[in-house]
Amino acid sequence: MADELLEFYGIECIHCHEMRPLVEKMEKELNVKVKRIEVWHNATNARFMEGLDKGYCGGVPFFVNMKTGKKICGAVDYETLKKWALGK
Repeated sequence: MADELLEFYGIECIHCHEMRPLVEKMEKELNVKVKRIEVWHNATNARFMEGLDKGYCGGVPFFVNMKTGKKICGAVDYETLKKWALGK
C-alpha cells in the first residue's frame, strides 16, 4: 500500500491537527501508512493536491485513497476515516 493513502495538510491548520490522532490510531489499527503532504508552505505539493482535488475540496485536510479514488474533504469521524482507508 505504498503511498496509496494521502493526507494533504497545512502546518497551521486546526482541523488537520484535530485529525492527526485519528489518523495515527487508524494507521496502527489497520496496519496502514498515510503519507502526509504539507501544502500551505510548499507550492509543488499544493499543485499536486490541486491536480487530485479538481475542485472537490479546495482546502485541507484533504484525504485521497489513490487505489480506490475515494476522497475526504475536511475533518471527519473515525469510522468515516477507516472506511476511506479500506476503500468502502
